[in-house]
Amino acid sequence: MPRPGGAAETYVAYGMTQKLFEMCSKQADYTIPQLSQKGAQVPKTEAGEDLGVGQGWWYEDLGLVPTFSTWSQVTFLHMYLLTVRLRALPSYESLQTYSRHLIDHFSHNAEHRMDVLHGLSSRSIRNKFLKDLFIQWRGVLAAYDEGLVKGDAVLGAAVWRNLWKASHTEPNGDEIDWTKIARVVAYMRRVTSELSQVHEADLFLQLGSQNSGKPGIFGYSEMDKLVVEGKQ
Repeated sequence: MPRPGGAAETYVAYGMTQKLFEMCSKQADYTIPQLSQKGAQVPKTEAGEDLGVGQGWWYEDLGLVPTFSTWSQVTFLHMYLLTVRLRALPSYESLQTYSRHLIDHFSHNAEHRMDVLHGLSSRSIRNKFLKDLFIQWRGVLAAYDEGLVKGDAVLGAAVWRNLWKASHTEPNGDEIDWTKIARVVAYMRRVTSELSQVHEADLFLQLGSQNSGKPGIFGYSEMDKLVVEGKQ
């Protein structure tokens, strides 16, 4: 790692946070197949959001809806977990550098999605949404920080507000399954613990799937489910 606060750190941080952001973004990535079908209409949620197609446990196990807002909130959650780890960098200046690049990568990707996937061709409208997202990011930092300090109930409430939009029903109309929120809390606790044991230079290598086929730190773990069920 380069000397904290040095000019070289800015370039290293930019490249490293690009890779880290990509790992955050892919956790709840989605596509909109209708874009490649001439004349096809993109389906909408009840709230009027473009409805995409996504894979992975965030969608398949937790039942979250593949939309831009879900992607942004799940991405924020993982960016937050990385931010907690980056707070252990040697200096505050290093933390500021890495944090700034991480949110910059998010903003660039979010604007690209708005334009390419959701047809928001107006730069002024995209900028308005980006400002709203930055405010959401500041709220995420405060809410999850409070949850880590005050306990799982407070952290779960923050997860519920951000990922489930404080709704008491699932997207299909059923009453919300609170064990799903508990699984996210268990996931966040486990990931935070595992990240604390990884040197910052090795973070990217540990987040994704390993060559041995073992899931990375950001991967689904049956352990989280067993913790919630009281079997671990």
